[in-house]
Amino acid sequence: MREKVRNIFYFFGIFAIVVMLCTFDMDYQEVWANLQKAGYWFPAVILLWLFIYLLNAWSWYVIISDGKSTKVPFGKVYKLTISGFALNYATPVGLMGGEPYRIMELTPYVGGSKATSSVILYVMMHIFSHFCFWLASVVLYIMVEPVNIGMAIMLAVIGGCCLIAIYFFFKGYKNGMAMRTLQLMGHVPFIKKWARRFIVEKKDSLERVDAQIAELHSQRKSTFYLSLGLEFVARIVGCLEVYFILNILTSDVSFISCILIMAFTSLFANLFFFSPMQLGAREGGFALATSGLAISSAFGVYTGLITRVRELIWIIIGVLLMKLGNDSKKSGNGKT
Repeated sequence: MREKVRNIFYFFGIFAIVVMLCTFDMDYQEVWANLQKAGYWFPAVILLWLFIYLLNAWSWYVIISDGKSTKVPFGKVYKLTISGFALNYATPVGLMGGEPYRIMELTPYVGGSKATSSVILYVMMHIFSHFCFWLASVVLYIMVEPVNIGMAIMLAVIGGCCLIAIYFFFKGYKNGMAMRTLQLMGHVPFIKKWARRFIVEKKDSLERVDAQIAELHSQRKSTFYLSLGLEFVARIVGCLEVYFILNILTSDVSFISCILIMAFTSLFANLFFFSPMQLGAREGGFALATSGLAISSAFGVYTGLITRVRELIWIIIGVLLMKLGNDSKKSGNGKT
């Protein structure tokens, strides 16, 4: 049964890749010419994400193991991290395929409730680090760039929203989030009947998941902050991608500027979370961010193109990894 479900995820990933290739909004000869222009910087960008995914996997592994011995090999967590992100990048709204896939593959090792809670905790940590990164970038912008009235208002709004989000995340960590999420889904059209039925049928499991979520913040603070720190560092390291790409075009760019470009671009792109691979939003974000820092907007469009090709390559790698390294002995149902 597990292999059948895995194949569903796999063929969905293949279908998403085909759709992306067919709808790519640029002539492939032009894409190839731009990649040739990138030279050795493009392989450097691809290899950079080996390290970024390593940090992401480490952050999740810390949550799973909590400093104790675990049955889950780190290589397995690394593979699931790459494949999970590949499915998320390929799906509209995000988090539609990667998280169920990770839970399914992790369940035979740690059980259903532990697998679910660790995946939910990691997703929360991953999103939480976004808000911490955006808030830190607001402070950084104030320190290094001139701020007029209009920019001050925008930064105040962004900073205020980040602080509110951080507050609610801490509330979620304190009290658990699984049950509340399902209760909110119980008011959403089309899925409310399923959500309410799921709460009734899985109430005990959901309560165990919430207890494990609350335990991470209340009793395992070192694990909590190590996981968050790794995710935050992954955000900073990810800014090297922009630095590498812009150095193809100009030497007049600082790493601090790349942090600000990446912060604004990721914020802008996440406002269009409903688009698979955030098509169009990412390129627009790069163009606006670079022009806002007195860098040619054409550089931003080029950066968006190279980033898009890198994402597509890693989506293909992630989908292919779904069929590699699967333990047939672990293909049965896991404990709950």
